This record gives sequence, structure tokens and C-alpha cells, in this order.
Amino acid sequence: MSASQELEKAATNYALEAVRLDKQGAKGMAITMYQRAIETLLKLVQLYPDYGLNKVYIQRAMAYQERIRAVQGVGPLEPQPEKPADAIGGPSGAEEKASYDELVLKEKPDVSWDQVSGLEQAKKAIKEAIVYPVERPDLFPLGWPRGILLFGPPGCGKTLLAAAVATEIDATFISVDAASVMSKWLGEAEQNVARLFASARKSALNGRPSIVFIDELDSLIGMHSTEVGGETRVRNQFLKEMDGIIDKGKNIHAYVIGATNKPWALDWPFIRRFQKRIIVPLPDYEARLGMLKLYTTPLKLAQDVDLHEFARLSEGFSGSDIRDVCQSAHLKVIGELFESGLASNKQAQPRLLSMDDFRMILEDRKPSVSLDMVASYNRWFDAFKAL
Repeated sequence: MSASQELEKAATNYALEAVRLDKQGAKGMAITMYQRAIETLLKLVQLYPDYGLNKVYIQRAMAYQERIRAVQGVGPLEPQPEKPADAIGGPSGAEEKASYDELVLKEKPDVSWDQVSGLEQAKKAIKEAIVYPVERPDLFPLGWPRGILLFGPPGCGKTLLAAAVATEIDATFISVDAASVMSKWLGEAEQNVARLFASARKSALNGRPSIVFIDELDSLIGMHSTEVGGETRVRNQFLKEMDGIIDKGKNIHAYVIGATNKPWALDWPFIRRFQKRIIVPLPDYEARLGMLKLYTTPLKLAQDVDLHEFARLSEGFSGSDIRDVCQSAHLKVIGELFESGLASNKQAQPRLLSMDDFRMILEDRKPSVSLDMVASYNRWFDAFKAL
């Protein structure tokens, strides 16, 4: 048994013992066991910082901390369910169904192509792979790609692109992040992957296109020096399901779109199953200008605000960076209104945003993506691009 597996087992035992003591009313000993479970989970996160289940471990540690507060009298004192260590143990029946429903988002996105500023190369590649085959499948005797990999710096529109194409073809949109697919019940992860793809195939066979969008793909199928919690089974299940989707003899409209900020962390068997590998780069000048027009539309601007100059000054910023700058400038003038004491007057309004407000924010904020990171994405794109 590896060190990581031993820590997982120890965390499970501590949590189960904490629940037993909690139900018996032995509050002091229960708190001690909860604390040991928390310490063990956090040690796992520290030792394996790139592991996909770290989000789940942290969530469970926070839940145990809340329970400690409750036992100490800060909150309600009802004991936890029989298995609060569901981060590490396994559910059954209705609990399993609930876990799957929680990790999957099936709401139809409402994003148009117009809301995706720039990214013309990426939009063109996605339309050729998904939109055109849906509209005229008879024009594609050799079939069409059904695995699409979107990669690039964080905050540049990968999720937005996936949502926009789903809206365009009126697809069933099944969205999940890879850490959630691994599930808070480790033993159920591969079943969750199978259910994801089964749901997508069912929709496609019933005549409605489907898109499985998996964010943080590297957390699910990335290269790891150690395999923890049944990752090998999950990765094999994912390969099997991908093969079922991209089978050239089945021209169904079911697609897998994966998004990652770390394409170099993906194993080759997974890379080749994404027939389209599309970079989603930092926005260029025109894209930044389009974003600024979008984000400043609801704001009240002074006449000296020059969005063209703003777009020039924000070179190297991601889409989310630009939105944060606009939001920060707006918060600045609202803060001034509150500090002046006039906010209590419901008729009082903040002053107009000036160009100096935006310049001040830009001076105090650096891009979230470094030049070295950009170079890394470009190198990977040169080696593996498939537009």
C-alpha cells in the first residue's frame, strides 16, 4: 500500500470513529477524531498538490471542522449521518444518485457567438467539427471529429466557447469538472464516468445533439507519478467511453469537449483521442476592445474614457483579468460614495468612471498569465496542434 493510500485509509478510520463517538455523546473524543481526520486530509493535499481529488478533501475537512464547532455548542448538535467520511467511503442507493446529480450540470447554456470576443481561429475550428456536421451530416461521408480539446491560459474563454456551440446546435449540455467526476466516493468514480457518457449517447440517439464538457481535464486524465484512489480504473473507463463516442462506424452527434490549462500534463493515449486540439490564447487588441465594450456597457463612464487606449494598455491580460479591472474600477467609485457618507441617501449615485480610475487599477494589477506560460502553450500547440 502506497503512502497516499495509507493516509486515505487513516482519514477514513478517523472519520468513522469520530461519528461513532459523536453518536454516543462522547464529545471530547469525537472532536479529537474529527481533528485527526482533518489533519490527515490536509496532509494528503500537501503531499500530492496536483491530485484531482484535493478539492474534495478540502471540502470534507471543512465539513468536519463545522461539525467540531457544532459539537462545541456553536451550532446544532444532531449527529452526522452514519458515514460522514463519504469523501473516502462509498454510498449506496439514493445517496449515489444524489452524488451524480450534484456533480453534473445539465442546464441549457444561453451564450451566443457574439458574446465570445475574438478567438476567430478557435470558433472556426469548432464550427467545422460540430456545427456544420449537425446542420448537414450528409456532406460528411468520412464522419466528423467528436473529441475536441480546448487548451490555453486560464480565463480566456474555453468554457464560454463550449457553451456557445451548445447553444448554437441546441445540444444537451452536460458540464462537469474533472475533480467532481472522481467523486466524493472514490469507488464510484468510474460508474460516474460511464453514466456521463451513457446520458450523452442516449440524447444523441433520441435525435438531440449532446456535448459532454469536462473542465480541468488534466485532473482526470493527467500524468501522475502515483496512482491514488483507483485513478487507473477511472482513466481506463474514460478511454473506453471515448472510444465508444468516436467510433467511426457510429456517426452520432455526441461530442466530448475537454478544457485544460495544463495540456502538457495529459497522457498521449488521451491526447490522440481528441481529434481537434485547439489553443484558446490571450485576447488580441480587437478582442480586448470587444470585451471592454461588453463589460463597460452597464457602467456610467466619463467622456474621457478611451476604450481603444484601455485595450492598448491591457495587453497581456486575459478575459477574466479585463473583467476584474472593470469591476475593480467600479468598486473604487462606489467605495468613495460610501466613505463620503452619502450612500445612506438612496438618491445619491457614484460619480462617473474616468480614464484615470482605470489607469490606477492597471498600475496596481499585473496580468495573471506570464510570458513564460504563453511560450509554454505555444510550444505545446506547435507540437500537437490539430485544427
